[in-house]
Amino acid sequence: MTLRDMTAWPSEAVWQAIEPGLPGFTVEVVPEIDSTNAELMRRARAGNLAPTLLVAEHQHAGRGRLGRPWHDGRDAAGGPGCLMFSLGLTLAPGAWSGLSLAVGLSLAQSLHDDLALKWPNDLYWRDRKLAGVLVETLNWGGQYTGPQRYVVVGVGVNILYPPADNLSTEPAALTELLPGITAALALPRVAAPLVLAMQRFEQEGFAPLQRAFHARDALAQVAVTLSDGTQGVAQGVDASGALLVKTHAGVQRVTSAEISVRALHPPIDHPI
Repeated sequence: MTLRDMTAWPSEAVWQAIEPGLPGFTVEVVPEIDSTNAELMRRARAGNLAPTLLVAEHQHAGRGRLGRPWHDGRDAAGGPGCLMFSLGLTLAPGAWSGLSLAVGLSLAQSLHDDLALKWPNDLYWRDRKLAGVLVETLNWGGQYTGPQRYVVVGVGVNILYPPADNLSTEPAALTELLPGITAALALPRVAAPLVLAMQRFEQEGFAPLQRAFHARDALAQVAVTLSDGTQGVAQGVDASGALLVKTHAGVQRVTSAEISVRALHPPIDHPI
């Protein structure tokens, strides 16, 4: 597949699976862009709030959480070595916390039973990072002060090993789990379930997903250090999706907007 061979993507099938439950929905595939998240956010700021799935075969300014770069590559035929897309739609949940966890859980359930979730937004396989999620929101409506926002969910899944050196976490590739998988084949596995998961989150929040998240929790009972230097042991998440960390001062509730979490290796050497 070449970068210009857009017919290899199942855009029509993805659209048919999603549009009946999301009127006005469109699917776009582009050969190259700076960032799919950045593009949908630009459109939203300009007043285009249509529900859209934007897929890129290559991003030259892809990014993850906390502004970290997202590296992608190409296969031997010039096709994408990473599935990269952003989904933009309007939501009005009762509470926003837990959305990135709901997204990650949906992706893991769609891709493979053996995938784990590293709070708040990464998919792991055997202690290696397979995928990441970046959630951004935009208030709209001028004087509107309610909970409704345009939400852009960016997803990057390594289909092949990424080309970048010196990554902070060793990567995994989806082809290890699903030999023969391509970005174009992975897209329909995850797209429609992700839309449904976000719509359910809007209606029900994160609480119904808490048990399913715990079953895949990569940090459960792991010694961690927070970005402010606090150390403790991860105790799962609460009904809102906040991480619970047991420290000397008691159980600390941590939200994704506050910290970066890294597992400690070796574990901390004092009892808690």
